[in-house]
Amino acid sequence: MRTPLTAIAAMVVLAACASQPPPLQGEFAQITPREAAEADRTGALVRWGGRIVRVEPQPNRTCFEMISTRLTVTARPYWASDDTGGRFIACRTGFYDPAVFEVNREVTFTGRIAAYETRKIGGYDYRFPRVEADIVYLWPVREQVDVITRPAPWPWWGWW
Repeated sequence: MRTPLTAIAAMVVLAACASQPPPLQGEFAQITPREAAEADRTGALVRWGGRIVRVEPQPNRTCFEMISTRLTVTARPYWASDDTGGRFIACRTGFYDPAVFEVNREVTFTGRIAAYETRKIGGYDYRFPRVEADIVYLWPVREQVDVITRPAPWPWWGWW
């Protein structure tokens, strides 16, 4: 009787580890910023994330220019390859310090697509969907760990 209860408890604990933070939970339109820029999706409720390109504090709000990436099951941005989901702008009432929200930090937003803006990236005119964000979720910096391996002594089978 104890073994099945222990196994069930372990599964519950592991499932909790893979869940999304409460502010990022919910049902959202399954579209990328690139898809939203190609067709008018004004009003769609989205959960998008990626890396910060630029932070623009304004008098009553802060806007973030983002490069979109896929999200993991926990809703954290994930760089699987150089293929991104496009770019977007997310704005939220209040001041978000550019010293904290630095370039390349990972952020996930939830909110509705409110409008579109055309801005230049280099010499190219790019159509950005603009999200009026309800949630701005800054992820902790990922720690990089270097793993050092040592070669096994030769012959390995005689050294235990």
